[in-house]
Amino acid sequence: MRLCRSAPHLRGFTLIEMLVTVAIVGLLSTVAFPLLELTERRSHEQELRVALRQIRSAIDSYKQAVDEGRVVETTKGSGYPPSLEILVDGVSDAKSPSQASKLIFLRRIPADPFATVAAEAGTSIWGLRSYASPHDKPQPGVDVFDVYSQAPGIGLNGVPYKEW
Repeated sequence: MRLCRSAPHLRGFTLIEMLVTVAIVGLLSTVAFPLLELTERRSHEQELRVALRQIRSAIDSYKQAVDEGRVVETTKGSGYPPSLEILVDGVSDAKSPSQASKLIFLRRIPADPFATVAAEAGTSIWGLRSYASPHDKPQPGVDVFDVYSQAPGIGLNGVPYKEW
């Protein structure tokens, strides 16, 4: 009978195996995080496109209602809404026999996905352009002809968010 004094086999990972595993996970995370950031940015840009489209469609619908005589014009000839809030609050339908029905153009004003918390707490998060304002230097006025994002960044398409 022979007595074997060899060490029993230990189960587990060696230090080298653990270091290789950590290195592989680190390498994968350096590839994954930029892709996640890019995906999140694309998602925010899509939200911005949708929000701008909703607001602009509501502004156009208001203008069409003024042109059809369903809304009494209050903006001195332009026919565009005096504020974004009126699109949510609604206006009386001038062609309704009871004058009690309202035309509502938006359920709520969409949020700018790139707006900072400070901007959301303050005044309007959207930049407003009046009908009398030039397109290259938008300024607010007595009406709302167009809206734009006040976010300082540049989109993935190379166009600043303010010009979308």
